[in-house]
Amino acid sequence: MWYALSVKTAADVFAINGRADLTPRTYHFQVQVYYEDTDHSGVVYHANYLKYFERAREGVIGPAALAALWKEKGLGFAVYKAGIDFLDGAEFGDTLDIVSTVRKDSDYRLVWHQEAWRPGATRPAVKAEIHLVCVDRGKILKPIPDVGIAFDGTP
Repeated sequence: MWYALSVKTAADVFAINGRADLTPRTYHFQVQVYYEDTDHSGVVYHANYLKYFERAREGVIGPAALAALWKEKGLGFAVYKAGIDFLDGAEFGDTLDIVSTVRKDSDYRLVWHQEAWRPGATRPAVKAEIHLVCVDRGKILKPIPDVGIAFDGTP
């Protein structure tokens, strides 16, 4: 969700994104694979997929919303657990489609299912399940705040 609006506070962001009619959905985020992303053989270095998935999650929630959440409420997201399967290597020059869905597992945990797809592929190059929690500035666990997106399987 990208909006070309003036956003000053978390309340502004949530007012823009927060709609009662939101339904769970699949999100897509394009990532260009650069030479710097690859190892000596021209294949994406494994750790970079975690960066791509992070960018995709930030794209769903929105950088302005995440910044406002931290600055105004002292809340941020942290990866609690990550599982990743490497099925095929993306290469220098590929444009990957990062496909993401999210579900709220409890009041304290979001589970993101993310896949990196190469152009024309019949299966994802990489699949991951990323568990996020919300913490305050003191790293104390907090309930997941309303960030204006729909969650699959919300309790």
